[in-house]
Amino acid sequence: QVQLVESGGGLVQAGGSLRLSCAASGTFFSINTMGWYRQAPGKQRELVATVTSGESTMYANSVKGRFTISRDNAKNTVYLQMNSLNSEDTAVYYCYAEVTQTMGLYRYSGQGTQVTVSS
Repeated sequence: QVQLVESGGGLVQAGGSLRLSCAASGTFFSINTMGWYRQAPGKQRELVATVTSGESTMYANSVKGRFTISRDNAKNTVYLQMNSLNSEDTAVYYCYAEVTQTMGLYRYSGQGTQVTVSS
């Protein structure tokens, strides 16, 4: 099994910044792509950003230029630096990791962390 634990969410004023962290632990050979997606009330789930094991990144258009995803492979941790936050960024943020285990490639997600941006 693999556990993903997120931290760093909270309440912030519009224009402010937050940094989310997500640490993976458990039994696996390697971690491939890691990423973040978010779910706001009444809206579809949105893939926010991803980073591959080779550190190639992808961002949703809605966050491009404001959010930065990074990872620390030694710590099995992915980060999401969020700047210039606005009310549209209010959501529960979930991290995920695609890991290689004995039986193949699996995807795990965290429990989510709430981000609330007040205007």
